Amino acid sequence: MASSTPTPEFFNLTFPGSHTAIVEINRPSKLNAFTEPMFHSLGQIFSSLSTNPVVRCIILTAFGTRAFTAGLDVTAASTSGPLATAAPTMDPARKAFRLRRHILELQGCVTEIEKATQPVIGVFHGISYGLAIDIATCCDIRICSSDVRFAVKEVDIGLAADVGTLTRIVKAGLPMSFVKDVCLTARDFGAQEALRVGFVSEVCEGKDAAVARAKEIASLIGSKSPVAVGTTKEVVNFSRDHSVEDGLNYIAIYNAAMLQTKDVDSAILAGIRKTKPTFSKL
Repeated sequence: MASSTPTPEFFNLTFPGSHTAIVEINRPSKLNAFTEPMFHSLGQIFSSLSTNPVVRCIILTAFGTRAFTAGLDVTAASTSGPLATAAPTMDPARKAFRLRRHILELQGCVTEIEKATQPVIGVFHGISYGLAIDIATCCDIRICSSDVRFAVKEVDIGLAADVGTLTRIVKAGLPMSFVKDVCLTARDFGAQEALRVGFVSEVCEGKDAAVARAKEIASLIGSKSPVAVGTTKEVVNFSRDHSVEDGLNYIAIYNAAMLQTKDVDSAILAGIRKTKPTFSKL
């Protein structure tokens, strides 16, 4: 599949199936830890894929066997950029404005994952710390390998997680005691605990198996109407953040347009004929 989506340094972008894109973090020598430019690259990739009319599902994974990501590259952040030690004469309020703007920029980059029109399947393995949780809570489906080590690690470096974890994890349907436990202690939790509380929907024996399983799910999603899939993701996310009444009204308004798609007739006719329907790109 040809694509105009850019592939910046430290990322791989491939299209293994007719409707699937795989985004792979690629900085294994640093445990896939993120520098500031990598945040912006991640956002750009997902923003571009979101408007790709051919892509119907995105898999997000990472290169190597040791880590999905160790989180923020603390060394790089401490030597350059807004988090570096500022001159002691800088006005505290102005420094606060600078830091707030920086945090909002990074939040926006990660939010592009959640904003993608297509479902995003996150595949997590090995060390999956800090930013890995921010990313995971933006994914629509989360699966992991049996060797995964999750952690909301920020309190161990003197921070409250600010890129999305503390906002999104409380909306992930997890027990609040578990959420506060892992956020306050920064302790590791593994695949089986993540499965038990519902942080992931499936555990696979290894990374390769997890990626293969993600491809199966992506292929199944890709066989559905992209109009129906995109609408479903949009309305589920909206309903998560609004009342039942608001959600019912939203789907009524949305489907007033989307029910006019030819995909409905194609799907019904295929069901009657017991054939596999095909749907045009968005």
